[in-house]
Amino acid sequence: MRSIFDMDSGFFRALSRVADLMILNLIFVACCIPVVTIGPALTAMYYVTLKMVENEEGYILRGFFKSFRQNFRQALIIWLIFLLLGFLLVIDLLILRNSPGLVLQIMRVFIMATFVVYFMAITYVFPTLAKFDNTVRATMKNALFMSILDFPRTVIMLVITGLSIFITLLNGFTFWYGILIWIMLGFSCIAYVNSRFFTRIFKKYIPTDTDGTEEKDEDTDGELEEKDEVKTIENS
Repeated sequence: MRSIFDMDSGFFRALSRVADLMILNLIFVACCIPVVTIGPALTAMYYVTLKMVENEEGYILRGFFKSFRQNFRQALIIWLIFLLLGFLLVIDLLILRNSPGLVLQIMRVFIMATFVVYFMAITYVFPTLAKFDNTVRATMKNALFMSILDFPRTVIMLVITGLSIFITLLNGFTFWYGILIWIMLGFSCIAYVNSRFFTRIFKKYIPTDTDGTEEKDEDTDGELEEKDEVKTIENS
């Protein structure tokens, strides 16, 4: 019993991790309120959870806002692009919803398939931006390629997110309790679970020194020294 209440025990480490995730989740939710800042907030959250998985995290607030500031412009552009694409896909689907004819049915299937690719890419793009230095175009392209190349893990992450949303919307009871969980812990918890997959995926694309250690990128303004450098997949 003493080992359970030891401050270095697995029980207290788990409690500490949950507390960190709750703090991170509340910061994330607050930063998402303007809506247009959801992209930078997602990037910052994944920056912290990726560090957590690698046991490299420092102060939650400092790490979050460090990444938020550093990646704000790129994350904002990427988020607006995906927001526009998602809006156009939904409009197209609504227009073709009740349209008869084989050609229009094929178009609906094509749009649904495009939605799947869309969700695959958006699942990867902000963690990719959080981890690697690259242009907006290369970040989006690499995110899509990685989501396809690691398709089994991509499916698992999509199922985790989709199932969480489905359970929340199941009925009135799950909805209100689900909203509370999402506000307190939901987003950061899913990001943390996904980060365990991303850590393994990203290792394939991190350049290593001759001694096998990972190279660290020295950012031009020195704000995000822990952000790793990656070769663009298209040139590797």
